[in-house]
Amino acid sequence: MAKKKKKIGIGVIGTGGIANGAHLPGYSAIPDMCEIVALCDIDPAALKRTAEKYNVKNTFEDYKDLLAMEEVDAVSVCTPNYVHMDPTVLALKAGKHVICEKPIAMNAAEAKLMVDASKKAKKILQIGYCSRFSRSNQLLKKYIDNGELGDIYWARAQSLRRRGIPGWGVFIDKSKQGGGPLIDIGVHILDLTLWMMGHPKPIAASGVTYAKFGKRSDIVGFMGQWDYKNFTVEDFASAIIRLDNGAAIMLESSFVANIPEEVHNSTLCGTEGGAITNPLTIVKEKLGSLQTFKPEYPGGDINVYHAEIKDFVECILHDKEPLVTGEQGMMVAQCMDAIYASAEAGCEVKID
Repeated sequence: MAKKKKKIGIGVIGTGGIANGAHLPGYSAIPDMCEIVALCDIDPAALKRTAEKYNVKNTFEDYKDLLAMEEVDAVSVCTPNYVHMDPTVLALKAGKHVICEKPIAMNAAEAKLMVDASKKAKKILQIGYCSRFSRSNQLLKKYIDNGELGDIYWARAQSLRRRGIPGWGVFIDKSKQGGGPLIDIGVHILDLTLWMMGHPKPIAASGVTYAKFGKRSDIVGFMGQWDYKNFTVEDFASAIIRLDNGAAIMLESSFVANIPEEVHNSTLCGTEGGAITNPLTIVKEKLGSLQTFKPEYPGGDINVYHAEIKDFVECILHDKEPLVTGEQGMMVAQCMDAIYASAEAGCEVKID
């Protein structure tokens, strides 16, 4: 029997913001468990900067060359949305475990190919929905699993920026991103909400999308100025998603909205209690009264990116299922497809 490797060899595809801000620091924080052995990027300058920063000798401009390395056991896919599927599928076929940034892919059809490849290869496919790893969300999940909220029949998932169109990357390009705030930040809060509710199956969605600000030159940008002439995504989206257990989720997401403050929160209504995720607040009826309280816990919160990377590596080392699976990532993608299709058609769309 082959001796189990003490350290996992990591390859990172894409050396942009999410790689340098999340994945690479996450791996670097657990040097006893893994080693970054290879990097890939189509931008030679970005690749060189990152390789020097993390002292990585093996660098490639073609990810297929990275995947050919025997020393690479697992891969982070940190590319734009339209380059999620191909590297993930080829990495899995090459026998590598994969953590792919959110959303899983441009659409559910691509997501299914990724999930199928993971099953066939019998390798981990984890999706980068890091919100689940926060201590407050972990604590709320324990309350829910303990029955404290009862049957959660309705939720409101909101990820709303006031003036937050990214002035970099491909976030305003539908052909490369797949959409606007809905597929960029809305997916995070939807994933969190579905997880809290126990992942009932979405069966239909009715949505609307708007582009009221992104194509204008007179709108201030808090995240850099974008190219308004080439803005092709929505800047606001809202939907109602019906689930197979009779529950429903109202989802709202914006890059731009005339609201007094940003909102990144999930509200959960259950038969035995309710909760909001940010800041964590729980409501219960007890002794003839309605009580609202904010649980306190020692140590404060953690770096969720470090936590998700550690989870990925631990799952490889100990042959465990990741907290965020490919199938769950595909469920979010199915919702995205239905919402965008509904907004275009002007009617509810079923989710198969």
